[in-house]
Amino acid sequence: MGLFDGKVGLVLGVANEYSIAWAISKRLIDEGAKVGFTHLPGEKMERRVRKTIPADAPFLTACDVGKDEDIERAFTEAVAALGPLDFVLHSIAFAPLEDIRNPVLLASREGFKTAMDISVYSLIRVCREASKHMPRGGAIATLTYFGGERVVAGYNIMGVCKSALDMSVRYLAYDLGPQKIRVNALSAGPVKTLAASAVGDADKLAGLYEAVAPMQRNIERDEVGSAGLFLLSDLASGITGEVLHVDCGYHIMGSPGRAIEAAKEGKV
Repeated sequence: MGLFDGKVGLVLGVANEYSIAWAISKRLIDEGAKVGFTHLPGEKMERRVRKTIPADAPFLTACDVGKDEDIERAFTEAVAALGPLDFVLHSIAFAPLEDIRNPVLLASREGFKTAMDISVYSLIRVCREASKHMPRGGAIATLTYFGGERVVAGYNIMGVCKSALDMSVRYLAYDLGPQKIRVNALSAGPVKTLAASAVGDADKLAGLYEAVAPMQRNIERDEVGSAGLFLLSDLASGITGEVLHVDCGYHIMGSPGRAIEAAKEGKV
């Protein structure tokens, strides 16, 4: 018996085998879930996702979350193929490269609009559509990052977006509570993904986490997968509006901690 036997869900945002969304999806499938997927428009993205997901995946379609009609179509087709949904994973964020790499002070108006639309409003719109197809209630999860709570050098405009995303999770949890739909966010430490490659100083973050985090290491991809599985499962039935940190405790630190002594010894 798997934890997700008989459960049906849709995952938006798998880009390749290194995606956090795939780490979570793999755990869901291993526990018996029937999972459908969406991909960014374009044959290249479809091939990349098909290469990652199981060959017998029951559903895959393109979805441009910048278009309401595309989100509606994707959910309608998914439910037709899979049945009513029990869970949805939203793993989507985007900003123009020049706006990510520039300081927030220099972010363009259009870049800001695009980043907030795709990274934040898409969750709101996805939740609205998903809620129409979750008659038994269920769970929705999104992916956030500590750069939305504190300044992380190089994260720039995405930090502003993640802050808005975190607050959206709380309001959506309130709005969907009467329908027995939970909405939560998972905040992972540094993981090498396609999205992370666009962030300045991303390679330095893993070492920083190893030096500062109470557990003196960075996370493993599978740990994020297990945490996502938990949030979407009935084991988290009493949890909504939460941001769950999977970062070996890095977010609790108010000082460099043991990294100070390590620096004195020349280890960092």
